[in-house]
Amino acid sequence: MRDTGMGAGLGGESLLFLTDEQLRQGIEAMFFAYRGFTADPDRILADMAYGRAHHRAVHFINRAPGTTVNNLLNILGVTKQSLNRVLRTLIADGLVESRVGQNDKRERHLYLTEAGRALEQQLSDAQRARMRAAFREAGPDAVGGFRRVLEAMMDPEMRRAYARLKENGA
Repeated sequence: MRDTGMGAGLGGESLLFLTDEQLRQGIEAMFFAYRGFTADPDRILADMAYGRAHHRAVHFINRAPGTTVNNLLNILGVTKQSLNRVLRTLIADGLVESRVGQNDKRERHLYLTEAGRALEQQLSDAQRARMRAAFREAGPDAVGGFRRVLEAMMDPEMRRAYARLKENGA
């Protein structure tokens, strides 16, 4: 295992006493990792004049077909105006379909079209390849630790939403 200077070779207890410098290095690693994680999808989306908000919407609609606009608002944590702008584009371009709710006519349920599923597959394939390579390089213990760290960084409400997603489709 590589020493990242952040206590990689240390026991779990020593991680409780990270210095500000080690924490800064972790924060910077997150910034650069996120940049790498989003680079491939960003290139794909740029050709379509889409951004990361489109990607997140497509991802979570695919993850929970039939999700409501309100549920998507809660998951993404964006304004209704912002999400409506993204959804209007995705619907107009034939990637997302909005259906009126069966029980509540005010609800709008969202589904990816065949073209939307193809785009989501292309985007997620790129991210899965990067994630698979990183997980393989880091090893199984690091993968488990990485997931625990990410979950611990989530606000309680987001952790509950994440747990529901895992339960409903993992």
